[in-house]
Amino acid sequence: MIKTYLNYAVLYLLVAVGTFHPLKTKRFSSQTTKSPGHQINQLLTIAQSQVGVREATGNNDGLQVEKYLAYTGNIKGEPWCAAFVSWVFGQAGYKQPCTAWSPALFPKAKQVVTAKPAMVFGIYFKDKGRIAHAGLVEKQKDQWIYTIEGNTNIAGSREGDGVYRKLRHAKTIAAYANWLPPEKGGRP
Repeated sequence: MIKTYLNYAVLYLLVAVGTFHPLKTKRFSSQTTKSPGHQINQLLTIAQSQVGVREATGNNDGLQVEKYLAYTGNIKGEPWCAAFVSWVFGQAGYKQPCTAWSPALFPKAKQVVTAKPAMVFGIYFKDKGRIAHAGLVEKQKDQWIYTIEGNTNIAGSREGDGVYRKLRHAKTIAAYANWLPPEKGGRP
C-alpha cells in the first residue's frame, strides 16, 4: 500500500514538472480491483495531467483534442467536452462512458444529487434546450464546484479552446452523474 502511494506521489511530481504525459504512455492499470478512493484519485490524476492542453487553431483541433475526439469516434472540428470526459475514463481502463454527446453522459441510472470528486457534471443551456457542456468534478467546497473540463476557456464558455480548471457555483450545474462502478454492497 505504501508502495502504491509512493508511485502516485512520483507520478504527481512528474506530471507537475511536465516530464510525464499519460498520452505518451500505456493506459493506467485496470480499475476492477481498486478501491473507490483509488479509482477517484486515478481519474483525477489523469484529468489534471491534461490541464493546459489547448486547441491548435481554435477550431476544435490539435493533437490532444483530436485524440479525445477519436476516442469517441468523432473527428477534428467537432465539440469535445464530453469526448474529453470519456477519454479520461478510458485512460483509467473504463469502457464507459464513451460519447462526445454531452446529454448522453446523464442517463437516469447514473444521475446523482450531490457533487463528489470524479463525478461528471452537466450545464444546461436554455438556447439548446439541453445539457450542452460537461466536465469532471474535482472537489466541492460549500456552494462552489471545482472542475476540470475540456472545450472551455477562462470565461467558462462551452465553445472554448482548451482544458481548464474552473470554479463554478453549484446553482449553475444542472446534473451530476456517477460513472464509477458500484462499491461492493451495491452503493455507487
